[in-house]
Amino acid sequence: MKPYHNIVIINGPNLNLLGVREPEIYGSQTFESYFAELKSLFPNTNLAYEQNNSEGIIIDLLQEYGLNSWGIILNAAGYTHTSIALRDTVKAIPEDVVEVHISDINKREDFRKFSYITEVAAHHIIGQGLDGYRQAIEWLQRDQ
Repeated sequence: MKPYHNIVIINGPNLNLLGVREPEIYGSQTFESYFAELKSLFPNTNLAYEQNNSEGIIIDLLQEYGLNSWGIILNAAGYTHTSIALRDTVKAIPEDVVEVHISDINKREDFRKFSYITEVAAHHIIGQGLDGYRQAIEWLQRDQ
């Protein structure tokens, strides 16, 4: 693994509703305001943010960034538990992907306890709230 200076966060379906949707699980902060905090914490890192509710577009984003030397932080949200296509994409791209989940998927409904992504991701951070994204950036920047 190399330390990444270009890192993209790709959030999946319904994560555009952070701050509104189930704040008891996901918190009350919007991702946009949190992303601004991340940018100030990592001023020497080129951070990008993408969110999409469409599985095909998320696959296109993973391929675009993952074939162009970007470290990737992926919160596939509900697709985590259903998408073999996302798993295959993560496995196919040469760059490191860190799987992040805001809530602890292992302590939620049974159908959320399985992730198609975990087995093929370089690392995963689960249940750390929004701070999991900061932890993922630090993991991608570490020098091996």
